[in-house]
Amino acid sequence: MQMEIILGDGKKVNANFNGNIIKTDQPAEFGGENSAPAPFDLFLASIGTCAGFYVKTFCKKRDIPADNIKLIQTMEYDEATHMVGKIKIDIQLPPDFPEKYKNAVINAANLCTVKRHIHTPPQFEVITSGN
Repeated sequence: MQMEIILGDGKKVNANFNGNIIKTDQPAEFGGENSAPAPFDLFLASIGTCAGFYVKTFCKKRDIPADNIKLIQTMEYDEATHMVGKIKIDIQLPPDFPEKYKNAVINAANLCTVKRHIHTPPQFEVITSGN
């Protein structure tokens, strides 16, 4: 598996992966044009959207409509480390959601591949090549 990272104009850095261009930029306050999400924003969004995918798949397998389900992700920053210290995902279910599946839908969201990679992080290696 390989992804090509393309350094663009200004603060733009894009990724070419599986035929898709994933655009990033920095907010204006950091010298960017705010023309696309910042890389860290995409990281945070990948957590919530991954959990959402698992919730949606869970519902689809049980013929439960997912139209009125919404996930709200809240990040708490740790002032000491200047990093996110806690991420909370609130799965907002409609009133007619089956009671017997409420814990199961939480379990489904916890299957998120992104979250599992955070719990068991890969090793990182940064090298140079070429002249």
